[in-house]
Amino acid sequence: MSRPRILGLTGSIGMGKSATAAMFARHGVPVHDADAAVHALYAAGGAAAPRIGSAFPGTLAPDGAVDRGRLRDAVLGSPERLAALEALVHPLAQAAARDFLARHADAALVLLDIPLLFETGAQARCDRVLVVTAPEDVQRARVLARPGMDAAAFEAIRAKQMPDAEKRARADFVLDTSLGFAHAEAEVAAIVRTLTGGAP
Repeated sequence: MSRPRILGLTGSIGMGKSATAAMFARHGVPVHDADAAVHALYAAGGAAAPRIGSAFPGTLAPDGAVDRGRLRDAVLGSPERLAALEALVHPLAQAAARDFLARHADAALVLLDIPLLFETGAQARCDRVLVVTAPEDVQRARVLARPGMDAAAFEAIRAKQMPDAEKRARADFVLDTSLGFAHAEAEVAAIVRTLTGGAP
């Protein structure tokens, strides 16, 4: 039985990943947003929330959702606690991705939007990988324009992510989002045609 081609989408913070995923969606490509899936797991009634509450007492809000600030404080500076959290959440997140793929088994192409694709080894589940990129000054300006973001927070996030150059070296497709919306749209359309067997 045939299955969809799986395109993994990744890129460092501020590189334009969400906007690129939306372009694929406009082409009719089903998109799995890994961040949104984790948010659902952490929400009240989400599968991860009670498990996190048991493993990390005091990290749930009154409604039963995970309080991300408290959870961050609970694992901050402790590789062991962070590893325990990841061991709890990653299988649930992977199950959500499998459910998504099962729901779209008849699609020609699906997109897995995973910020830490290479860092978590998720590229092994993909047929091809697209990395979005932009010059460092563009990335920095985009991120620092976000509410509540400062230079220290930006550097802390970047430190956890694989360097952009390494991601680009491991990608099948690279999209520079600093070249404008029309360029990005054309590149996305070309990738969709390539992976679905459409005309070049």
